[in-house]
Amino acid sequence: MASGLEVEAQLVLTWNGQPLQLAGSGTYLILNVPSQQVLDELTAGPPRPPGAPKPPKGSGPDPLQQLHDLGRQLGLVLDLRVGGKTYVTFGLPDRNGPKITLSAVLGKLGSFFR
Repeated sequence: MASGLEVEAQLVLTWNGQPLQLAGSGTYLILNVPSQQVLDELTAGPPRPPGAPKPPKGSGPDPLQQLHDLGRQLGLVLDLRVGGKTYVTFGLPDRNGPKITLSAVLGKLGSFFR
């Protein structure tokens, strides 16, 4: 297990014309995505041809839990924000899984109606 990683960084990435902001200080990282729509596009996976069947869900480990466990092992906390509001926090040492906020639940529900 790592004893702790410390970061000092500010980075702006452009993805499909949208700015993704990453900032870090000490053991805390913040990734800010501009909107729920951009987050949905980022997490949708590779595009499928029209009419192709949806791939079955894998029975492997949950990717969000793996990200949380990695953050804990490295001693880092990742705060994922959508539009400046905390969405999910990974790597908190006092939690067994990612901390999902009400903003995340409402944002995901709202994205179904767009």
